[in-house]
Amino acid sequence: MRALSGVWRWRHNPLRRATDRREAWVALAAFVLLVLAAPAFGWFFGSRADDALQESVRAQQARSRPTTAVVVRRAAGSRHFVADPEISADRTALTTVLARWHAPDGTVRSATVTTASRNTAAGARVRIWTDREGHPALRPMDAPTAHTHAALAGFGATMLAALLIEAGRRLIVWRMVQQRYERLDRAWARAGPDWGRTGTGS
Repeated sequence: MRALSGVWRWRHNPLRRATDRREAWVALAAFVLLVLAAPAFGWFFGSRADDALQESVRAQQARSRPTTAVVVRRAAGSRHFVADPEISADRTALTTVLARWHAPDGTVRSATVTTASRNTAAGARVRIWTDREGHPALRPMDAPTAHTHAALAGFGATMLAALLIEAGRRLIVWRMVQQRYERLDRAWARAGPDWGRTGTGS
């Protein structure tokens, strides 16, 4: 709004200078870019990030599959910890256990894995993630988490665009002010030697 009022205020002001009008127009252009261009850039960047992340989600889920395993016992030094926010938005506590399961080819496998199941007593059935060969694998990223990361990336891109626009505006105005001072210095250099003399210019 200050940009709009600045353009209007200098429109008919008899004391206006050409630089005042130009500075007001620069402020108005920066305001329009902040309102329209920065959000558009953020949406574009966030949309592209979301497409890439969703593709990664599909690839990870294609390489992994959920498997039901039977808990043999809790692993030595078993500890609870929060799930990786890079993979899931759910704040789920995980437990380390020694479990046994069947691979796709029917062979029995056992290893130390993590599970979100609350029941980790011996003999309990828990869900784990394995690769195509039946080896333990990390849980793939889920779609909501990918959307969250894409939204954050879009917001960051919007803020970066706004920062660049404001920096550009300040740089342009600073250069305009410097040019104004240079013109004043040149004018003073021409008029200075005759300043205060009677009949100067006659």
